[in-house]
Amino acid sequence: MLFLFVLFQCALQLQAQKVLTPQNLKIDQRNFNFKETKYTVYEVKDKNWKPVASYTASLHQNEHQFILTKTYLDTKGQWYKTNISTAAASTFSPISAKSKSPKYEYNIVFGTPTTVQIKTLNTSEKDNIVQLPLKGAYFDFSMLEPTLSSLPLKVGYKATIPLFYYDEKSGNHITDYSITEVKSYEYWSTKTGKHASWLVSVLEHSTNATYYYIIDKKDHRLWQREMPMGNNTWEICVNEELDYQPIVNTFNKKEALDKVHNGNSSIIGVAFARDHSKGGMVPTLVNINKAQYAPKGTVISIILNSPYLDEWKTVNKKIRKKHKIPEVPIDSNVASCIKTTKVYDDKGHFEFTNLAPGEYVLMTSFDYTHNYVYSYYAGTSYLMHPSGTVLSSQAVYNTASASTGANASIEKKVTIKEDGETVSVKLKDTK
Repeated sequence: MLFLFVLFQCALQLQAQKVLTPQNLKIDQRNFNFKETKYTVYEVKDKNWKPVASYTASLHQNEHQFILTKTYLDTKGQWYKTNISTAAASTFSPISAKSKSPKYEYNIVFGTPTTVQIKTLNTSEKDNIVQLPLKGAYFDFSMLEPTLSSLPLKVGYKATIPLFYYDEKSGNHITDYSITEVKSYEYWSTKTGKHASWLVSVLEHSTNATYYYIIDKKDHRLWQREMPMGNNTWEICVNEELDYQPIVNTFNKKEALDKVHNGNSSIIGVAFARDHSKGGMVPTLVNINKAQYAPKGTVISIILNSPYLDEWKTVNKKIRKKHKIPEVPIDSNVASCIKTTKVYDDKGHFEFTNLAPGEYVLMTSFDYTHNYVYSYYAGTSYLMHPSGTVLSSQAVYNTASASTGANASIEKKVTIKEDGETVSVKLKDTK
């Protein structure tokens, strides 16, 4: 009986929710994002996230209409789907919708009746035209996400939204979607850190499935959408934040490759560490191996310096100090523009050739053994009177040798002024 009572109460709550229609929806255009948004689509099961597609959405407005374009492309490039939905600017009432995939193309004109034209691609089949005598007020399903963003969300907010989705098999083209719960949520972005958000639960009445939307409290962007796919599998779309551009300068791949491969200049050098640091917590008296050369085979890297690299270092240095957001990843093209060579002897020598004039960054890292001699307290020497009285005392120190593992990380800027020039350089890490 208690179970039936709970079901009855839930049914009453859903019935009591406000039904949103184009006639009563108050649109706050300040909540809309009119820039292109890109999402990565993941298939998630048992905490395993597998990227399966990308999904982009772009909302535009003219004098009388909103136009929403969505494109879905799988990671293999074998399947796609494009939707273009048009709605009235004042009411969000659907005007038309177009959908195209590799096999079919749909053209829908909303009205009385609503007309659906179905075109089978790459065949000689005639177009199929269906007329739907739809009743009541509704929105186009493609417009659900901007509709949610426009709502005055708050804790406890509830509403029901009737949506049109053409379903040739069932013939049921209008389904209610109910916002069953809205609560505060802290979204974590791998690029920009924490964001105060709303977690919105939406029930699809026809399937009894619940979708979850994470919407930013401040700018109303959709951070994430989660949809159940069955068999304990979820489709999760994650916002890639195309508007996050912490670095203004761009990396010039063509110039960077040309400079390190198409010149007549050379850089010759030696890489070593000079370690004057203490061995543990005791004073160092003698550093036995003053020059710790990079071992033979150590990799030395060089890349053309640029405003992009300087800005990337500066931005990440500031981020590290604040400890609030992740560091900015480097442009994926940088790796292919790094030229390398190796130390060719036991004295840390290396060479680069075919370089053009410009400012370069040289980098290397290697391990070495830091050998040192240190002093330690061995006791106290006393001068005694025959009566047994201590006349004076003096601390006694002995010496010993030891070694410890250490690492040298070196980065140095080097400038070649003229083509054909040979520049000598010392890559030195002094501790």
